[in-house]
Amino acid sequence: MNPIPELLVDDRGPVQVLTMNRPEKRNALNNALTEALLEALRAADADEEVSCVVLTGAGPGFCAGADLAEFKDLTPDQPHPVERRAELTMRLHQVFSHMTKPVVTAINGAAMGGGAGLALAGDLAVMAESAKIGYPEVRHGIVAAIVMPNLVRQIGRKAAFELLATGQPIDARRALALGMVNRVVPDAELMTETLKLAGELAAVSRPAMATTKQLFYQVAETPFDQALAAGRDANRRMRGFRK
Repeated sequence: MNPIPELLVDDRGPVQVLTMNRPEKRNALNNALTEALLEALRAADADEEVSCVVLTGAGPGFCAGADLAEFKDLTPDQPHPVERRAELTMRLHQVFSHMTKPVVTAINGAAMGGGAGLALAGDLAVMAESAKIGYPEVRHGIVAAIVMPNLVRQIGRKAAFELLATGQPIDARRALALGMVNRVVPDAELMTETLKLAGELAAVSRPAMATTKQLFYQVAETPFDQALAAGRDANRRMRGFRK
């Protein structure tokens, strides 16, 4: 008897839906799910049949963050497993911006800690009305370390520090107001609206989307004059794709 997969992969035309599949654990990230996500995102980016990826969670939660049952074994006297897990987590959160294809997160329920990081790691995010998002690490005596850079870049310092320092979750409307997500929709309409948005992205010219995404993340972290130069270079490259 085959075990239930940690990650479900469902191709819907040019849109590939990745569903974290540990509903009994609120899709908490153990090593197996983290590795499966990283491999699936890389595979989707390399697959000529896929133009857009949707990431969501099975059951009532999007992702509860790190699997505490697994993390209890990551202690200072075992440096190699600790280092391996930190490296794996970093690579997962890094892969989204390195992909050439857009990723839309469908936040169907609570997204906490590392799960909040995943919710924001996508290029676009659609959030169910009842969902919440938060960074509770500080309340457990730890730090939301790997997910911090993306949060600070997306919503600004004051709001980001409040979320990180208080550990208090916020609702979907507040997340929308802060710019953490693009849209808030009724729970029952989440996947319909997300797949509609993903379909629009999938219909865009592949070279245009890849260049847009690459340039977007480049200019977001680059001084203005350098960003303009990068834009000029992309403009020159893209003229080669025009018929």
